[in-house]
Amino acid sequence: MDQKLLFLINREWTSSAADRVMALVSSWDVWLPVAAILIILFLIRGHFRERAYVVILLLIVGFNDGVLSHSLKRIIDRPRPHQAIADVRVVDLKKAKPRIFAVFSPAKVKLSKPNLQPVDGRSMPSSHTINMFSVALVSVAFYGFGAAWTFALAALVGYSRMYVGAHWPSDVITSIFLGLGSSLLLLAAFESLWRRYGGRWLPAIYARHPRLFAA
Repeated sequence: MDQKLLFLINREWTSSAADRVMALVSSWDVWLPVAAILIILFLIRGHFRERAYVVILLLIVGFNDGVLSHSLKRIIDRPRPHQAIADVRVVDLKKAKPRIFAVFSPAKVKLSKPNLQPVDGRSMPSSHTINMFSVALVSVAFYGFGAAWTFALAALVGYSRMYVGAHWPSDVITSIFLGLGSSLLLLAAFESLWRRYGGRWLPAIYARHPRLFAA
């Protein structure tokens, strides 16, 4: 079932335009500079809510990516689809500097060949998916349902990871629950810490923001 769904997404439901969009959505090289600019703007021009959002977002994404996802990848050691089976479409942007300029060129597509040698399996879980659903949940916690559109972006990123041949459908589905579950627990922990110590550490700010999250 996993392989059949992968082939539908990766080989059947495709087009040259979708190749370009999915490769763009799936590329950290494109989005990291954009994210860095937004973070700097929030920290410099934002108020307490914006700065708290950035700090907690970085802590949660850092934990989910660096500890949770990295540890599970090593424990599960599952090869990516393009490492395990033949004829998976591996879709990527062409090389360009800055990388976002590659979107103006057709995506680079090649068919995989199974790797007969042992590989470092990094398919389960999907860090992209965990990180993006963490971002979406933290955004809704701080800004309410007005930020719910971030879940659509997270879903698009998760779908793109299957489309480009980097992850199995079960990787992405599992990663959604891992990202949401871990982020929810961490958000609850941060809220508890703020209510317990915020009044001692930052009494003036705590008086205006007795709750850390708006939602």
